[in-house]
Amino acid sequence: MAVSELWNESDVGVLRLPSGRLVRGRGLRHPLDPGAPRPSYGVYLLGRQPPEVPWESAWIRWPDFRLPADRAAARSVLAGAWERSAGERVELACGGGRGRTGTALACLAVLEGMPGEEAVAYVRRHYDRHAVETPWQRRYVRRFGEG
Repeated sequence: MAVSELWNESDVGVLRLPSGRLVRGRGLRHPLDPGAPRPSYGVYLLGRQPPEVPWESAWIRWPDFRLPADRAAARSVLAGAWERSAGERVELACGGGRGRTGTALACLAVLEGMPGEEAVAYVRRHYDRHAVETPWQRRYVRRFGEG
């Protein structure tokens, strides 16, 4: 995928990470606009297997308002998504697009070297002010950097 085919920063849900990489967060309960760009890779953060999509994807078993069922696997998938975001349209999505998605977006910022508390504030400032909804999600982001 050419750089010109990456996300446009003005598109709905697109977050510019501190490194400049662009990723999109989305709530799956809100259907994509028919004209909206499609991801080349999606990471779906749901308690049950997501529906099929016509692009490559990964699933992290992550019940609503909770944490990933397998934290090591979640870390691996998120690290892979971050790597791919350098040259692909990567989307992270849960049901509503705030709690789990915001937590995962903050974890990507932590992978870039941002401290966890700053990463939560960054995602709330630049993606959704209600992102990372629960105290345990905030704690997960703080500890994500400890690896």
